[in-house]
Amino acid sequence: MRRWLIPTALIVLVAIVAACGDDDDNAPADGSATATAAPVHVTFMAGFKPQANLPFVGAYVAKDKGFFADEGLDVDIQHVTTPGDNYPLLAAGTVQFSTADAAELLSHRASDPPVPIVSIALIGQTGQQGFAVLESSGINSPADWAGKTAGYKGDTVTPDYLAILAGNNVDRSSITEVRTGFNPAVLSEGQVDIYPVFVSNEPDTLRKLGYATKVFTAADYGAPTLGLTYVATEDYIAQNPEVVRKFVAAAIKGIEYADQHRDEAIQIVLGYAPTEDPAHQRFMLDTELDAAKKGAARQSGIGYQTMVQWQKLHDYLVQYGIITAMPDVSKAFITAALPDRVTAAP
Repeated sequence: MRRWLIPTALIVLVAIVAACGDDDDNAPADGSATATAAPVHVTFMAGFKPQANLPFVGAYVAKDKGFFADEGLDVDIQHVTTPGDNYPLLAAGTVQFSTADAAELLSHRASDPPVPIVSIALIGQTGQQGFAVLESSGINSPADWAGKTAGYKGDTVTPDYLAILAGNNVDRSSITEVRTGFNPAVLSEGQVDIYPVFVSNEPDTLRKLGYATKVFTAADYGAPTLGLTYVATEDYIAQNPEVVRKFVAAAIKGIEYADQHRDEAIQIVLGYAPTEDPAHQRFMLDTELDAAKKGAARQSGIGYQTMVQWQKLHDYLVQYGIITAMPDVSKAFITAALPDRVTAAP
């Protein structure tokens, strides 16, 4: 039996030679590397429940159509349980990408201590808020608000409301202002004449209840409002510029695809929000796509953002006492992550 025992050293030598032979067999003739880099895993947390907010749609579509995978990203899509939960998770590094309203972003950066979140792409070129009146009310412009009752949702009225009054020379003292909460039925029930709405949401909700509305926005009267952004933290951007670029490229490609394939995009949305009404989600998508292509973005591309836009928004929020003045607004956004097809103005 001893003649069948092979020395251990010989076994090891044979294994090494065989392994080298396998590598040579699989290697390309030109000697180039064969290894494929593993995808980079990141988490995107949408700042609200699943629905057709445009930055959410961009991520949904980019994942479904393989745009993230094409960029070498494995993106886990999550949604906040409570609005605002995304910011501490970003700061902790648990979440790499999220969404934020532009005014909210500046408010967080101006807080003490500041939250160092940065807009990596501006999706909403105008603000999300408007002010609805019933079509049957006889109110044809904000000049007709005098003598009426206006509702507000939070602790006080918003800068957008005040800007509309200023833009139409309406004396604020001529309006009765009441806190209403978040139920748009107060407008249909006649409790208020003017009600603050998210323009891509509540006007359609009221229409479904049988109440057609007119909606006025501060941007209509020259206010420099901005909407939703994709955000990451200063540290993550500095340490992972290429990952940020790839995320933005894929997400904007997702939005552009949704623009050209809206019915398909809604079906993708419903995969995340199966209980939502498809028609209402389509209203939201159409409205937010229109806002994403307003102004210079119509020519320069979705995601476009400039120092002029952010400085004007900053000054607007300072004017109405929402934030204290910031020394360097340029730190609130970057253009380096925008795709080449988007004009990255300074």
